[in-house]
Amino acid sequence: MNPTTLHTDAQTVTLAIIAVVLPFAAFVVNFLVLGKSKASGWVSTLAILGSAVLSLNVFFKVWDNHTIHMQQVWFTIGATKVQIGILLNNLSVLTLVLVSLIALPVHIYSTAYMKDDAGFSRYFRYLSFFCFSMLALVVVDSLITFYAFWELVGFSSYLLIGFWYDRDSAVQANKKAFIMNRIGDIGLLTAIIILFTQFGTFDIDLLFGEHGLVAQSVISDGFWSSVPLHDYEKVASLPAIWHYIAFGGIFLAVAAKSAQFPLHTWLPDAMEGPTSVSALIHAATMVAAGVFLLGRVYPFFNGTELTTLAIVGCFTAFMAASIALTQNDLKRILAYSTISQLGYMVMAMGVGAYSSSLFHLVTHAFFKCLLFLVAGIVIHQIKHIKEDNNLDIDPQDITLMGGLRKKLPLTFITAVIAGLALVGLPLTSGYLSKDGILIQAFEWADSKNPLLNIIPVMALLTSWLTAFYVARLIFKVFFGELRLLKSFPSLQIHIGDGHWAYKLPLVLLALCCLFPLFSLNPISYETSWLYEPFAPKHWEGHYSIYTLVIPVLVSVVSLMVIYSAYVLYVKRVGPVISETGFLYRISFNEWYIDRFYKRIIVKFVIWLSGALYWVDRKVIDGFVHLLESIGLCIAKATAWCDKYIVDGVLWLAAQPVQYIGNFARRFQGGKVQYYLYSMLLAVIAVFILKLIWA
Repeated sequence: MNPTTLHTDAQTVTLAIIAVVLPFAAFVVNFLVLGKSKASGWVSTLAILGSAVLSLNVFFKVWDNHTIHMQQVWFTIGATKVQIGILLNNLSVLTLVLVSLIALPVHIYSTAYMKDDAGFSRYFRYLSFFCFSMLALVVVDSLITFYAFWELVGFSSYLLIGFWYDRDSAVQANKKAFIMNRIGDIGLLTAIIILFTQFGTFDIDLLFGEHGLVAQSVISDGFWSSVPLHDYEKVASLPAIWHYIAFGGIFLAVAAKSAQFPLHTWLPDAMEGPTSVSALIHAATMVAAGVFLLGRVYPFFNGTELTTLAIVGCFTAFMAASIALTQNDLKRILAYSTISQLGYMVMAMGVGAYSSSLFHLVTHAFFKCLLFLVAGIVIHQIKHIKEDNNLDIDPQDITLMGGLRKKLPLTFITAVIAGLALVGLPLTSGYLSKDGILIQAFEWADSKNPLLNIIPVMALLTSWLTAFYVARLIFKVFFGELRLLKSFPSLQIHIGDGHWAYKLPLVLLALCCLFPLFSLNPISYETSWLYEPFAPKHWEGHYSIYTLVIPVLVSVVSLMVIYSAYVLYVKRVGPVISETGFLYRISFNEWYIDRFYKRIIVKFVIWLSGALYWVDRKVIDGFVHLLESIGLCIAKATAWCDKYIVDGVLWLAAQPVQYIGNFARRFQGGKVQYYLYSMLLAVIAVFILKLIWA
């Protein structure tokens, strides 16, 4: 590489680092300097604006160009040198700009949404730290630093979900999110350890890059598939058992972060945080991290593992969409919608639609963020009605709403645009990305076991379920008459679209939900500037019967479903939906999965913890106390023996000597007459003995 290119690359890396660090700088300034000042909101907003501008600069320099990878030795353990650096390729710069561009309108919106909250400055501190963690996550080049920022994303989301910590529901929600994500974190750490022990490096590019050490991704019948390329001498593969364990760890990480079955139940509860937080978490930050991880390590997966991803993603998408059909909490509907769309992305990765998965990740970020911001305005205005009239109602209950399109015209229009994009109707960005996934899913199934045809069929059915719950939400919230008036005819209603800080983000995001941002051709996902760079090498496009049939089928049936929802919820014509029916109860009770966790898994864990505590106190501690008692008994016996036997023997030996000494000492008194008497006695004794012996 020539010096000019190196210099340009160094400048690009510097810009990327500054883009990442700016939110952290805002966090530090807000924490150490501004304290509780309202200026903290604009400090964080200006910081993320700077990140967005710099990210766009980096994006245009790197996109569909050469990869930039700069690193240096971080620390050395034995012969192992651990590097730290920045990796900028299509995936990282796309996610970098996506996170910053989504975070910017959320920050602007938050300055108005949170202005009356006592924790205003604390909110923006958390928000800046959250953005810093996510921006750093997407550009680091080492699995170690990736894991570190992966944890920080989880920690900062924990802070934001439990922002209103004086509410027990918020505390329980952030605790639930934190614990479930720890399960995924253990899985990711396990996978990282296995990869390092096999390949001896944490370098993401060296492991999963174009000439990486793991199995390479190549074209097979127009799709991505993971098979070894023997053109590279360094290509290695894990033993099967360790490969599947590492995959299991990565899957747990993805399932936890991106809310896939069976670790999805934390996400609906995460709605306890501010709605603007929900917009950011659900759009392009925390939940997107799981799909981003799949994109980073995609060459690692073999055919069986990809099929597993397809099955789990498809089931998650269908399950979440079916639950969203009957929920009445506005934010909860959108939460299950997010889970469903993330299921589409994971399924797309599994069926080889790598480009379409990332395409949908980007488009979904805009229309889902917009829907949450719309929900925030609606909830905010219903709260005004509640407070003005001193009502005891739930401002998130859509059964109390209706007719709001007249009071909130801009909110209504942008909600319709975002809803159409979520359904995937023509002229929207969602049409391009979702139809690409569905088309490639059917093409993938043609070459697989016939049983796997259920995956694209369920995905197609899920798209129609999406059309119904989106239509139900729009019609219940914005059409008809405000249902609160039936119970409270004399309501005082003074609501509107609100401050410009509400309106500007809605308009910007609504424009990003339309097709021109992604493709000049409104009906072809393959001509999108975003799709082509991620397509397999030598890809020239392919066309099948599904390319024509699927978009038409999806659009026509979706319009029919929307019309049926209109007739049902606006015209009030049609069958009355029984709330006691079996299918309704399964949907309304969220497939009873969360209840199963609480009543079976949680209780079992608590029982097991109690049992282990009993074993620890009674068995382990009891055994230790027994050893202690035995030791004390032995010590006491030894002390008795030492005192009464050993010391007794010595005492008995010493006593005669003492008596003899004392007796003999009497003869050494220093008086001459005693000495003469002694000599006389001795002579007499000798004389007597002599007489006796004679």
